[in-house]
Amino acid sequence: MTWTLMDKCCNRCWHSPEYPCRHYIRCRLSGPLCHEDVECRVRRSRRLKEIRYGRHGFKINVPLASCTIAAGAHEVYEAVVKEVKSRGILADIHRTGCMGMCYIDPWIELSKKGMPSAIYANVKPSDVPRIIKEYLEGDVSSAFALRNRTGNAKGEDKVPLLDELEPWRNQVRWVSRNCGIVDPESIEEYIALGGYRGLDRALNMRPEEVIEEIRKSGLRGRGGAGFPTWLKWKIAREQPGDVKYIIMNADEGDPGAFMNRLLAESDPHRVLEGMIIAAYAIGASKGFIFVRAEKPLMAERLSKAVEQARKYGLLGDNILGRGFSFDVEVILSAGAFVCGEETALIAAIEGRTRPRQRPPYPATRGLWGKPTIINNVETLAHVATIMAEGWEKFAKYGTEKTKGTKMFCVTGSVKRTGAYEVPVGTTIEKLVVEIAGGPPEGRKIKAVQIGGPSGGCVPASLLSTPIDYETLQKAGAIMGSGGIVVIDDHSCMVDVAKFFTSFTVAESCGKCFPCRIGMKILYDILEKITNGEGSEEDLEVLEELGNVIRSSSLCALGGTAPNPVLSTLRYFKDEYLAHVRSKRCPAKVCTKLVEYWINPDKCTGCGTCARNCPSKAISGELGKPHVIDKSKCIHCGQCYIVCPVGAVEKR
Repeated sequence: MTWTLMDKCCNRCWHSPEYPCRHYIRCRLSGPLCHEDVECRVRRSRRLKEIRYGRHGFKINVPLASCTIAAGAHEVYEAVVKEVKSRGILADIHRTGCMGMCYIDPWIELSKKGMPSAIYANVKPSDVPRIIKEYLEGDVSSAFALRNRTGNAKGEDKVPLLDELEPWRNQVRWVSRNCGIVDPESIEEYIALGGYRGLDRALNMRPEEVIEEIRKSGLRGRGGAGFPTWLKWKIAREQPGDVKYIIMNADEGDPGAFMNRLLAESDPHRVLEGMIIAAYAIGASKGFIFVRAEKPLMAERLSKAVEQARKYGLLGDNILGRGFSFDVEVILSAGAFVCGEETALIAAIEGRTRPRQRPPYPATRGLWGKPTIINNVETLAHVATIMAEGWEKFAKYGTEKTKGTKMFCVTGSVKRTGAYEVPVGTTIEKLVVEIAGGPPEGRKIKAVQIGGPSGGCVPASLLSTPIDYETLQKAGAIMGSGGIVVIDDHSCMVDVAKFFTSFTVAESCGKCFPCRIGMKILYDILEKITNGEGSEEDLEVLEELGNVIRSSSLCALGGTAPNPVLSTLRYFKDEYLAHVRSKRCPAKVCTKLVEYWINPDKCTGCGTCARNCPSKAISGELGKPHVIDKSKCIHCGQCYIVCPVGAVEKR
């Protein structure tokens, strides 16, 4: 894209090539066709065509987000550049973010006038020359999906449309609409696709009217607790004093949750726009974006968005000439999980280390003792979209108590891992089975862990449960930020509880006794049970102590940390009893409760197991079946892992 905001839009809107026009956003955002003169209509139409087909009529989209880069997208991008250059093709190679279907990473999309836009999945650098050659020859038969049909390409009748795919057509892409389409580092593309319309509209309203719009929408915070967004804003708005702050919580740290990272990397201006609107609503003049240090690309793109918005008059003094001044600073966190809790986040910005007791709540006394609003990335993205589209469009989705859509990351034992946006109230089954494809062949869903490491495990028998705040809480889980881990029948639920408990033990700030000491006791008991040393009295202690920790911890981390233990005790007590009564792990996962033996009918005598056994418990001649000395075996499972023919078995 070469379009810049210095382009002449209309006679009223052009000042000089050195300084962006103060009227520009107003001009672009007054309506879908800008001003009613022919020049503006033609210019906007041309820009939208450039976004779709590029300046030369042929465009190649390559997604560059943390997830796609990890899958090899950088190498694919370089291969595309090399192939285009070597063939002398006039093409725009366009950087986009991720569209959420992680199971097809890395992917590329080719678009040419007169041809269907074709998406290719799991692309390797060596595939690029063939893909480009076939596409330019009018053949899309090897594509994964098409955006549209033209009837002019070979094989297009055999390739599904993107809208026909289960993971795509069952979504409602409200805040994720630009992900995988817009260049995340181009404010011009964001504006051409309707960006900053919400801000323009908000600045034409009184702050109280903006808060009322959010109240009508029914938006609740998407960070976990589900507190009404408008009410938090109203409380802060009503506080005396001229100094107020707003903080964007981008410290996403839940294992298996990456929807905030995906949004901020793929459409950073949307979340920044929502932040500016929120600041206007509460009367804040300064904002901070708190980004987890382990997500450098997220921080980089949010920083670029801030710089661009400041350059074009969307941040700073007298924004859009409306008398409102506001600026933003991006801060990298130290990476502590507890910083996701709002008082700990505030403490980190101030240079302290731990959360504090509430009340007072941050909305009345927060950063440096001033009224402070904290909203997470997805919440602010919703704010921008609601103000642009109107509360009615948002409120038609969701449930009576929770309106709108929510992004969920589905990971674990599923065929189609990814980040999917669905209406609140969608059932677990629809999200996990229909959209994410269910477990791999030969496996069954045993449970779904919802809400991050401090979420609960919902059994397969409750897959019809709607995903909303109240219903999940009754089931022993929480919405959290939206992480969902699918657990299959090859997993031990006691071991699962131990895994998540180990995470919260490591991440506890240690300020309060219930969390610091109680969670360590829970972990030690679980370790004892998985080692075959537990008793039924230990199960009673787990339940009683878990409830005490939940009700007496200082912050939300400790208050929800026992959920994995309490929920697995509630739904999978038979597995706990098997561990303590029979000293047996039904899933054959807990190594101290599993006996390893070598099946002589399968063993080829290669000696791999013997060479890797740390206790020298395996013996045998090369070419002949080996045996395991049970008196020496330490149950580490290394032989089971390294055997190339599957001769080592558990029993």
